[in-house]
Amino acid sequence: MTGAGEPRGCVFCDALARAADEPLLLYRGRTCFVILNLYPYNNGHLMIVPNRHVATLTDAALDELAELMALTRHAEIALTEAYRPQGLNVGMNMGRPAGAGIADHLHVHVVPRWSGDTNFMSVVGNVRVLPEELAATAARLKPIFDRLGEPQWQA
Repeated sequence: MTGAGEPRGCVFCDALARAADEPLLLYRGRTCFVILNLYPYNNGHLMIVPNRHVATLTDAALDELAELMALTRHAEIALTEAYRPQGLNVGMNMGRPAGAGIADHLHVHVVPRWSGDTNFMSVVGNVRVLPEELAATAARLKPIFDRLGEPQWQA
């Protein structure tokens, strides 16, 4: 949960603060949560985010890093079950020069991929076309995360 000193206007902190009413929130763990990307690259594009407002891996505590990776594994399981992708992109952009749209709150992107899934609309129209609405994506993935439960990442 966000603390009293957290910056106002962080989309991740705001989403966590309204967790009970946040339709894009798929799973809330002890130190991290899973949320759909509001502007997905592909159907199923989700992110794993520390609950605490930290900008870098260096700023994150070891238990946050462990759950971040354990939930990334859960994301792989859930996306594979729900979408049967042929591959996955897993990555982080830290800092604006590295392409981070939200540079001050660390997060991991997990994007399902299929052969030939590049979309010409993003090139000619600066628009992405996705056949699935975010509410349908959430309805598809949330039950899988609920079933997977808390990731086991401690020895």
